[in-house]
Amino acid sequence: MRFEPGAAFTGEDLSEADFTDVDLADAVFVDCTIIDAQLSGARLEGARFTGCRIRRCRFAQVDLREAVFEDCQIADDEGHEGVQFAFARLDEARFTRCDLSFAAFERSELYGIVLETCNLRGAKFHRADFSRMVSRKAARCSASFRGCNLELADLAGARLTDCDLNSSSLREAVLIDADLEGANLTHCDLVQAFVAGAKLSRADLRGASLAGLDLNALASFRDVVVSVDQQHALLTAMGVDVRPD
Repeated sequence: MRFEPGAAFTGEDLSEADFTDVDLADAVFVDCTIIDAQLSGARLEGARFTGCRIRRCRFAQVDLREAVFEDCQIADDEGHEGVQFAFARLDEARFTRCDLSFAAFERSELYGIVLETCNLRGAKFHRADFSRMVSRKAARCSASFRGCNLELADLAGARLTDCDLNSSSLREAVLIDADLEGANLTHCDLVQAFVAGAKLSRADLRGASLAGLDLNALASFRDVVVSVDQQHALLTAMGVDVRPD
């Protein structure tokens, strides 16, 4: 088994492999198994994972820029321990139909990351960075969570300005002090989400489930966009007694 850029692996159990500081840029992994592995310092830029089982692994200081994960099981069936990304580079990585339950993204770079129809239940984004400096004084955020399950996820303090979370479930998610200004939250489920101190100015909430969302708990909500049929739930949560004419 040779670990080199562009290598291809199919149906391999790589759990015992030493990934420390290996260069596997643009490598292809199909139906592979990686369990309890430490991938410290590995270069996996542009790598592609399809139908793989990746469980209880730690990606520490790993380069996963533009990596693609499709139909991968990245969660532990026997408990609530997910994969860990620590100080990893995940800029413009893409996850499609992957189970990332209880994954931890700790102090990792996630600018331009795309997650489509992924299970991120209980995932933690501790000091994850979704931004990139575009000038000496300005930073731009970019991330897309489309149709994802983010129930119970911890996004406290996350900066997701102008990002896309369309049709995702954020039920009971921790959004305390999160910056969601200008975010696309259409058709999201925000029922019982913890939003104290969150910023929702300019956010688009049309079609979202907003039962219990108290605008008074937010740090900002100026120019937030809602539809007419959502007014009752928002006013009721604010303590306004809404009665029929």
